[in-house]
Amino acid sequence: MARNYLTRAPLLLRLLGSKRDPSLSLNPSLNHFHSSIENPSPPTISPLIPKPTHAPSCPCCKNRGFLVHPSRFFSSSSSSPPTSSVVIVKSEEQFNSSLHKAKDESLPAVFYFTATWCGPCKLIAPLVEELSKKYPQVTTYKIDIDQEGLQNVLSDLKIYSVPTLHFYNNGTKASEVVGADVQRLKQTMENLYK
Repeated sequence: MARNYLTRAPLLLRLLGSKRDPSLSLNPSLNHFHSSIENPSPPTISPLIPKPTHAPSCPCCKNRGFLVHPSRFFSSSSSSPPTSSVVIVKSEEQFNSSLHKAKDESLPAVFYFTATWCGPCKLIAPLVEELSKKYPQVTTYKIDIDQEGLQNVLSDLKIYSVPTLHFYNNGTKASEVVGADVQRLKQTMENLYK
């Protein structure tokens, strides 16, 4: 029975060869279908997917060296996703200017106090980014508490732990969330800015 199968295998392979999945390729060392019958080891089948490459460096977070599939560099959709309104604050002057905008011009704003070493901050960072896209009318200011020159501002605002988020609406501080309370963060954004 096994012998009968082996004698018919080349015929089956020739018949099915033209209809095989185009995303698969035979090992180049085996140049035709009969070699798999003559050779006791089966041919190696590998997908025709390019190997992952290094992602370009990100200027804001300096992430380098992550392996990313090349297809992820391009979007197949024709519409662009909503843009984020996260502003990275790098100085005391920039922070004071942003705070005055929120207070004096009554612009809706979220001040997100964070640190690069903070685990809970890393946990809610994608959510903060997502919410800034969901509420584009609200500017989110991201402040790294370890940034030089911000210590006086932090002590004036009584920022003692991170993550801390201050929510401004109609020129006043409307709410505060301390810690990585995801539900409270979502609820506060919805209540204030929807």
